[in-house]
Amino acid sequence: MKTLPSKLLLAACLSSAFLAPASAATPAAAAPQAGLKVDFQKFTLPNGLEVIFHIDRSDPVVAVNLTAHVGSAREKAGRTGFAHLFEHLLFLESENLGKGGLDKMTARIGGSGANGSTSQDRTNYLQTVPKDALEKMIWAEADKLGWFINTVTDPVLAKEKQVVKNEKRQGVDNAPYGHTRYVINKALYPENHPYNWQVIGSLEDLQNATLDDVKEFYRLWYVPNNVTLVIAGDFDPAQARKWVEKYFGEIKRGAPVEAIAKRPGVVKQIVKLAHEDNFAKLPELTMAWPTVEDLHPDSYALEVLAEYLSETKRAPFYQVLVEDAKLAPTVQIGNHTAELAGQFMLNVRAFEDKPLDQVAAAVDQAFAKFEKEGISERDLNRIKASLETRFYNAMSSVLGKSALLAEYNYLTGNPGQAEEGIKKTLAVTPADVRRVYDTYIKGKPYVATSFVPKGKLALALSGSSKADVVEEKVVQGAENAVDPSANAEYARTPSSFERSKEPPYGAAPVVKVPQVWDTKLANGMRVVGIKNKEVPLVQFDIAIDGGLLLDQPEKVGVANLMARLMTQGTAKKTPEELEEAIQQLGASIDVSAGAEDVRISVTTLARNYQATLDLVEEILLQPRWDEKEFALVKQSVLSQIRQQEADPNALAAIHFGKLVYGKDDPRSRNILGTTESVNAITIDDLKAYYRANLSPSVARMHVVGALPKAAIARSLTQLGRDWKAHPVKLPAAVAAGERPAAKVYFVDVPDAKQSVLRIGYRALAATDPDFYPATVTNYILGGGGFASRLTQQLREGKGYTYGIRSSFTGSESAGPFTIASGVRSNVTLESAQLVKQVLQDYPATYSAADLETTRNFLVKSNARAFETAGAKLGMLDNISKYGWRADYVKQREGIVKAMTLPRVQALSQKYLDPSKMVWLVVGDAKTQLPRMQELGFDEPVLIAR
Repeated sequence: MKTLPSKLLLAACLSSAFLAPASAATPAAAAPQAGLKVDFQKFTLPNGLEVIFHIDRSDPVVAVNLTAHVGSAREKAGRTGFAHLFEHLLFLESENLGKGGLDKMTARIGGSGANGSTSQDRTNYLQTVPKDALEKMIWAEADKLGWFINTVTDPVLAKEKQVVKNEKRQGVDNAPYGHTRYVINKALYPENHPYNWQVIGSLEDLQNATLDDVKEFYRLWYVPNNVTLVIAGDFDPAQARKWVEKYFGEIKRGAPVEAIAKRPGVVKQIVKLAHEDNFAKLPELTMAWPTVEDLHPDSYALEVLAEYLSETKRAPFYQVLVEDAKLAPTVQIGNHTAELAGQFMLNVRAFEDKPLDQVAAAVDQAFAKFEKEGISERDLNRIKASLETRFYNAMSSVLGKSALLAEYNYLTGNPGQAEEGIKKTLAVTPADVRRVYDTYIKGKPYVATSFVPKGKLALALSGSSKADVVEEKVVQGAENAVDPSANAEYARTPSSFERSKEPPYGAAPVVKVPQVWDTKLANGMRVVGIKNKEVPLVQFDIAIDGGLLLDQPEKVGVANLMARLMTQGTAKKTPEELEEAIQQLGASIDVSAGAEDVRISVTTLARNYQATLDLVEEILLQPRWDEKEFALVKQSVLSQIRQQEADPNALAAIHFGKLVYGKDDPRSRNILGTTESVNAITIDDLKAYYRANLSPSVARMHVVGALPKAAIARSLTQLGRDWKAHPVKLPAAVAAGERPAAKVYFVDVPDAKQSVLRIGYRALAATDPDFYPATVTNYILGGGGFASRLTQQLREGKGYTYGIRSSFTGSESAGPFTIASGVRSNVTLESAQLVKQVLQDYPATYSAADLETTRNFLVKSNARAFETAGAKLGMLDNISKYGWRADYVKQREGIVKAMTLPRVQALSQKYLDPSKMVWLVVGDAKTQLPRMQELGFDEPVLIAR
């Protein structure tokens, strides 16, 4: 499950709303706003439930966030992973929602997809819904807290154990460097410390969990006096309070919950541990020092220290390890705080075959450089300006605000305590940064891990001991089949009123499509925009059609390298000067290449928009073509390509593209290129690509932010004059073509703990009349999350996977229909067989109820279709790229409402035929390849990595 931004980041970001004006050397940097608060109301029910309301009427949506103050720190040794297991169980069923629980209801009410996350300290359950579904959500969340535990049976528990174990395999066991945090925490915290184990737990502990264990855990921690409920959005607080009191009020208070004492990690002497990683191609050094917990006075300065040391070209670690020693493409440093303790972590993924002893020596040099030079006021102001922008981004949704309020509440009991964090971050001085470095880092013992490729233990730090990593053996038939579908028999929990009846909808929200403005510059470039005053930001992008499509076949990777080099200085600014200018404005400017375009993406404070735009124009029109930076970027890309060779998900994406598109289509190629093609590229190739292909004649600009059309149009006058247009020949749109008979392809990753599946074929262009109807048809198959057949069959029914999805993607050219999943290795064949069966049965079994669920979701979810700036930019991109009307979302509503069962069945037969698909498996060939013959698509083909 996805995690939310940490409270500490939000606190630090919030602090910057009170910054002094930026340096006088920064153009047009007006004084920041006087301050920003997240207003709230708080009350506590007699049973101890703490309730927080925040009103935001900018969109007709409401976020509901239920946060239990229980994470892995509350677990017992030998029963780890329970808090996270509960996060899963609570979505499955409760007494009054029935089977499918909140996930099933989400599809009917147009919710964002009920989700949750677990940390060491808390578990939360969250969703954004149209405002008319608020009472339903309050009813459903109350059911989790008072009417849930009786529905958990042995079969349900057995199946969900398999799902969680699959999640661990996917994110840890089958991922490069996946065991790093496990190794570090085991060494950083004593065995009896609550942070000694990982949130995900161990496979053995999960397997050993009993029903009695689960019930004991629930009754201890899932009680009203250990829970915060946050409701944020467009609602009537008086009415909402009545609903909260009605549905939560009769849940009984639990036993008092004792606070856990703050307890830092302990490292008495330097600890060095090494591990040969099956999925790593590059050596990686990670170093960790014990520091302080969340809200500790020193945590704010430690965060600034981490940001300063590595995040810019002037940072000590970048200068020493990247530029001077050329040991790695980047260095990552962060101060990770939690409720009980914190750790300062440094991570370097070195270039191929670089000894980590050399990296460690360079780390010492970088620290020595910092000790000599310290941090300047200017650097401090730059960091704070950047944090201000991050804060506004995080606060641009009601879900983000609900997370901030909930986290401060469970940590301090006061959601408004954020203001203390503001003051403390604002008060950080250069002396504070140096003091925390001296206190926690300089000369202090640490834990260092060396994760190196198989057979290359000599690259590890000298003096390292073998890390104790438990790796699962893949054994065919090791897990018993499970059947969680049987209805549990239990005594129902009493209530003072009839809870089994779902509450009605409220008044239907009025969904307003944002007003789109449109203009054209003197050079012909179209600009479309939306005024959005919710936060004082402007976000915009310039999409220049081409990208990978315009790379020469023998030099694939030019577009990517050119895009990355464009932000490495300008003709007037060195790389360091450009970076400094951007960050002093609190802005971000990114240039990236995709399959069909090169895109300049920008976020800036509204008050600094003009100064940021000036820098964008300088980057676009006055490139530097710095040879030194070109060499660094090229080496970084070569390292990325090398790492992809052992990453199962990257291998699946690369080979699926080749199989689906065919070798002659540019889209079949890896955007990074190959080792051979990248080595052959010169800086002159980048210059040639730039001159030939970057033109306003094939460019589109999209703007969302707190400025009106007139101001934006006026600001672009110079760009329209200076950026001269010339014709660019783009490849013609390509249709799908004939589909050959299905075939199984296999890529071998020895000892993989999961098999990655990619199933599909080249299907439809986004402009095809069938594209959106096919997308509607796919919702119940695999596009609807937990409402989909594939999820219900493979995850909820069998426990084969952590997640599976299907989708149609396309542009003006036909794109693929794709089914994607990671499944347990020893059920690779069974998973593929089940997918095949679902596809074969889909047309005949698609029901009127399925169509109604699809209609409800796709129409009702439009209430939250435009909430974030990212969603608005996506809408503008579609309008400019395809020539769609500004209200195309409303047109799509008409398509959904007009869909019929015969239409869905016809589309399913036409576009979801398993006998015409590519079946790609990336996994352990020695155990799984022979079995794939049984899928019935001729002899499987083993293809080289």
